[in-house]
Parts: sequence; C-alpha cells; structure tokens
Amino acid sequence: MIETLLGYFSYKFVMYALIVGVLVSLCSSLLGVTLVLRRFSMIGDGLSHVAFGALVIGTALGSAPLAVAVPVVIAAAFFILRISENSRIGGDAAVAMVSSVSLAVGVIVISVTTGMNTDVTSYMFGSINSMEKSDALLTVLLSSVTTLLYVLFFNRIFSLTFDETFAKATGMRTGIYKFAISAVTAVTVVVGMRVIGAMLISALIIFPATSAMRLTRSFRGTAVCASVISVVCCFVGICASCLFSLPTGASIVAANAICFLIFQVTSVIIKR
Repeated sequence: MIETLLGYFSYKFVMYALIVGVLVSLCSSLLGVTLVLRRFSMIGDGLSHVAFGALVIGTALGSAPLAVAVPVVIAAAFFILRISENSRIGGDAAVAMVSSVSLAVGVIVISVTTGMNTDVTSYMFGSINSMEKSDALLTVLLSSVTTLLYVLFFNRIFSLTFDETFAKATGMRTGIYKFAISAVTAVTVVVGMRVIGAMLISALIIFPATSAMRLTRSFRGTAVCASVISVVCCFVGICASCLFSLPTGASIVAANAICFLIFQVTSVIIKR
C-alpha cells in the first residue's frame, strides 16, 4: 500500500493536489473557528454557490475562470456582510438569498450555452486531475496571508468573535476585520473548489471547528486542534482517493465526518 501511494505521489498533479488540499484545509479550519462561533459558518456554502455561478460565466465567456471568480466572490462576501448588518435581514437569510440567486444564474448560463461540461463538473465536485503549479503557488500565498492574519491580529479576531459590541466600544474597526475574514474566506472557497468542489467546500469550514470544540475549551486551543484535524483528514482523504479510486472531495469530507463522530463519542465518554 505504501509503495502504491509513493507511486501516485510521483505524479506532479497529485503532489499539487496534496499541497493545495492541505493548505486550503489549514485556511478553512482557521477561518471556520471564527465563522462557526459567530454562527456565520454557512457563508462558505453561500460563497461556493457564488463561485460556481462566476466560474460558469467565465467558462462560457472563454476567459480564465479563476480570474472571474475571485473578484466576484469577494464582492459577494462584502455584499452579504452589508445585507446581514441590516436588522431586518439576518446573516443566514443574506447567505441564502445570494447563494440561491448565484446558483440559479449558473444553471441558466449552462442551459443556454453548451450544457454541462467537464470543466464545470470538476469545479462542482472537485478533481485531483485538474491541479497545476499555478494552483499550488496561489494556495501558498493564500495560506501565508491567512496565517499572518491570525497570528498578527489574534487578539482582535478573538474579541470580534466573542463580543463584537465590546470590540466596537474599545475603538476597534470591526468592519475592516470582518471584511478581511470574509475576503480571505472567499478566496479560500474559490481555490479549494479545484480539489474539494463547490458542493462540498463548506464542510472544510464547519467540520474541523465543530470537531475541535468537542474536546477543547479555549479559542487558541480550538484553532490549533481544528488545524491539525483538517490537515490530517485532508491527507487521509487524498490517500484514500488514490488507493480506492474515490472522488477526492468526497473522500476528504468523509474523513472529516468520521473524525467528528469519533470526537463526539470521545467527548460523551469523557463527560460521563
């Protein structure tokens, strides 16, 4: 089995997929801790639908899909934040509105153009075969920005996560940090779609954070634990995908789901 895995890892696209998957998992887990605690975790799902619509339009226009998707998804993240700040519309409603419209636009574009093609399908469900060196370089840059964001502004992110009103009272410009987190989340979603797929990418935001919360109590501990869980599950998922010819995105999500169940059971046993 080990020899078989080493044989797969000798292919460049598999190594690129491993680099992209691990780094996207790291970013998603860090962002997921804040988003889950703020009860805004479904923004990942909403932005993935926006990214799908943008990628379909980019493909239909014959332009670079990522070049179209990244600015559109960042704009959508800002739009969702603005809508959610309206007291009459909650964050979950804002995400649902934007995601459903974006998905509808994508489906309409597909129906009036060439129909569903391989490129669009790979973005929906992920494809290990689509990885390129440019994806790996972009992900390295993304992970560096996300990690620096958390390291340099950890205390402010902590304050924003648990008590935004207090953070505002202390003079912190919460709007800037909220937009920065949403923008990084948007780019993470777009990049992660190459491996995980638009339909599954939100699981990388939700599962590691909720798994870590079963056993940890501090914000720092949860962030570290979620990062380790996410990276390990990504590696296990990609290995399972190679060994058993399974869809990569689905394998990674399945590994996260199994890990959550293990942590949930462990948490119940410890409490008893």
